[in-house]
Amino acid sequence: MEHAVVVDNVTKKYGAVEALKGVSLTVPSGELFGIIGPDGAGKTSLFRILTTLLLPDSGNASVCGLDIAKDYKEIRRRVGYMPGRFSLYQDLTVEENLNFFATVFHTTIEENYELVKDIYQQIESFRKRRAGALSGGMKQKLALSCALIHKPDVLFLDEPTTGVDPVSRKEFWGMLRRLKEQGITIIASTPIIDEARQCDRIAFINEGQIHGIDTPERILNQFASILCPPGLEHGKVEQKDEYVIEVDKLTKRFGNFTAVDHISFKVHRGEIFGFLGANGAGKTTAMRMFTGLSHPTGGTARVAGFDVATRTEDVKKNIGYMSQKFSLYEDLKVWENIRLFAGIYGMAEDEIARKTDELLERIGLSAERDTLVKSLPLGWKQKLAFSVSIFHEPKIVFLDEPTGGVDPATRRQFWELIYQAADRGITVFVTTHFMDEAEYCDRISIMVDGVIRALDTPDELKRQFKVATMDDDIAGYACGADYPFRLCHNHGSEECPCRHSRPVERCCHPAHYRPSGCE
Repeated sequence: MEHAVVVDNVTKKYGAVEALKGVSLTVPSGELFGIIGPDGAGKTSLFRILTTLLLPDSGNASVCGLDIAKDYKEIRRRVGYMPGRFSLYQDLTVEENLNFFATVFHTTIEENYELVKDIYQQIESFRKRRAGALSGGMKQKLALSCALIHKPDVLFLDEPTTGVDPVSRKEFWGMLRRLKEQGITIIASTPIIDEARQCDRIAFINEGQIHGIDTPERILNQFASILCPPGLEHGKVEQKDEYVIEVDKLTKRFGNFTAVDHISFKVHRGEIFGFLGANGAGKTTAMRMFTGLSHPTGGTARVAGFDVATRTEDVKKNIGYMSQKFSLYEDLKVWENIRLFAGIYGMAEDEIARKTDELLERIGLSAERDTLVKSLPLGWKQKLAFSVSIFHEPKIVFLDEPTGGVDPATRRQFWELIYQAADRGITVFVTTHFMDEAEYCDRISIMVDGVIRALDTPDELKRQFKVATMDDDIAGYACGADYPFRLCHNHGSEECPCRHSRPVERCCHPAHYRPSGCE
């Protein structure tokens, strides 16, 4: 059998840290191969070696039968690579990005358009829009198009759906299956179990070592304690009459575009409130208004008792905020970040010193006190960022997709921290793309195209939608599909728009929702 990738006893160190310890694996041509493991397990180091961006300290590896050290130029012509962070040029338009990547590989969009047609057509109407203005799902589709435009033999994807809503993730993996059918070998890392299940085989990597390679079900069963931790139990907060967030017809426009459209709701003190919606639904725009970072166009909102339009400084003093884009200073040490933000919030020196030691002990980072933040694994950074955001014991903490790109075990630990904060009376306002996390909230709202379309407890929403979990139907609704998923509004018939002739009971608009029986 021809192998697209062969890794033989590869090691890699960064100073005293062993990122890879004798890693060996083979991937046959045409396989959809997954790599799964906790944050800091070595996944990205392995990808960077296989794409010739790093050299191993020892061992050998080949891609398409070519040695990664001797034949790196030819390998670069024959592979596509989507790194963990977006690989696009944010100030270039959609069309300019695709043209640029085609030119780098001495080809044209026209020459290989058929390969990216199904993907690119979904964003082609935005071809004049700058990449930085696209939603997360659209960015990923563009990045995948750019990685494919030179028709690679092997496609490397390092956590490609981080920060992408559930329906866009399903679409993305549907695209990968179609690319596999065209003979492209795909190697993807992912922290998301449902994505790992869609691979032909997966490798479990932890602490720089491969611990098993097999079918997804066998690996997930064998390492369930790490990859599939049990759900959390938490007593629901006793609802109080006091409201800490009161929103009435709040609106935000950018020119002719209405990002937030007359939304109204209230949040109780001590409540864990989930704010759900697809990429581009308006969640982050709304949150920026709640935190005093953006001025409303219309309507009102009161946070911690203060009007967000006229009392922004008072709002900021009474809240914590963890932004979607990591909010700590990476060139400062762990303790320096804590000291900096505590000082900004006006805490006393003796209190800062005492609480810093307590915090680091509680989140398991005492040994990393003097470590530069940029050296920490993503999961550790996220736990630290959350802990810093509530260090001054605010009335409310706003969390914008805090667990994006984090492995299941670390996500569980993160939510344990959220529960601890709620138990201390801190109101938690959180956005998330993980529907299982929505189950952890006391109430959730679902925002679609700038409008809140549903708001209730998870149990009540499941009853309304007649489903057992928050996945599937509610995920589709949260991402813009028509409720109750009977006819596709874009096609107006029961004929499946996914090019199958059988009738479907649920909406399967290709830009919104694809039911599990319709591949």
